[in-house]
Amino acid sequence: MRKLYKNIGQLVQTREGKNKLRGEEMNLLPYINNAFLIINNGKIENFGSMSQLIDEKSFDEIIDVKGKVIMPTWTDSHTHLVFAASRVNEFVDKINGLSYEEIAAKGGGILNSAKKMEEIEEGELLKNAKILLNEAIKYGTGAIEIKSGYGLSKNAELKMLRVIKQLKEYSPIPIKATFLGAHAVPAKFKQNKKAYIEILINEILPVIAEEKLADYIDVFCEKNYFTSDETDKILQEGAKYGLKPKIHANQFTSIGCIEKAIKNKAVSVDHLEVMKNTDFSALENSNTIATLLPGCSFFIDIPYAPARKMIEKDIAISLATDFNPGSTPTFNMNFIISLACIKQKLTPEQAINAATVNAAAALELSEETGSIAKGKKANIMIMKPYIKSYKEIPYYFGTNPVEQTIVSQ
Repeated sequence: MRKLYKNIGQLVQTREGKNKLRGEEMNLLPYINNAFLIINNGKIENFGSMSQLIDEKSFDEIIDVKGKVIMPTWTDSHTHLVFAASRVNEFVDKINGLSYEEIAAKGGGILNSAKKMEEIEEGELLKNAKILLNEAIKYGTGAIEIKSGYGLSKNAELKMLRVIKQLKEYSPIPIKATFLGAHAVPAKFKQNKKAYIEILINEILPVIAEEKLADYIDVFCEKNYFTSDETDKILQEGAKYGLKPKIHANQFTSIGCIEKAIKNKAVSVDHLEVMKNTDFSALENSNTIATLLPGCSFFIDIPYAPARKMIEKDIAISLATDFNPGSTPTFNMNFIISLACIKQKLTPEQAINAATVNAAAALELSEETGSIAKGKKANIMIMKPYIKSYKEIPYYFGTNPVEQTIVSQ
């Protein structure tokens, strides 16, 4: 099936051959006004200015978009989309002044989600996840990462990963799976964290490898969760089974996690709200992508990651939702773009680059998605008529500017 999209008001992110942007490169967002786009069997065949379009007769379908904006879909490279239930009671606790740490201390937070995960049937979990995935796609997400980490036991973690595997088979968009068994320490192992780590390594990792349940391994490297040395050990053990590292780091404190991530050649380090000079230096000359999650800062009212400073230091940054029931219950990548511009002072060009080209790199999907380029998947968004320019996406904050998400299977 060969399709022509014509009279595109603005065709955004027309970029070939660049898979990761940093520094000054983040300021350039290439686009073509009054453009066409040709899609052939789900792949981008060609694009350019309408003045370059010669033949309109050889297409199976011609779509006149009448001046609307078209751009590549968002890549959401950090989510916890598979969960058993919301944590709305904790939302009220936050309103009443309790901090994230205080809620966790009284049995809320990740441990609350883990309790509910133990109780839910796999079929129900899959049903809920399909609904949320479809909603995320409506908001323009065209590739996504999903973590485990709300199980915190062998059976529950594997349940989550098996659901993610089934989602991969169902999903019209690429999904990457991440094993995050080291998300928190279960209550019964509170006095014996070492024993829980041994379960992760000796009992769960072999099954993940045998059933091909994950692409990455992640650790919540943070005070009162997992130390930098524990993180180092878990990442190394995951690597033995072919799982590439991604870690939660520097959300509340800086305890040497970034250095361990770099040492283990992590694909990304995520959060980074609290940064020391040594953290910047560690990332500055690395291939590791700094994935920033402004939705989490917004919802639990913590500092925002210093995005502008990272760009100034030539650190490659990406943006993601951190969609989860506790600290970021949103799958709206458009809102994340707005937050990055309003709260982290990124320009629209920088924010969009972070959520497309660099976010695709954070999931190692650069050959498939992230830009309008010949041969890539035709995962695109057609924006609503009121969006006349990509700059209006962050401007109309909190809305869904996406009229249609088109994805190729």
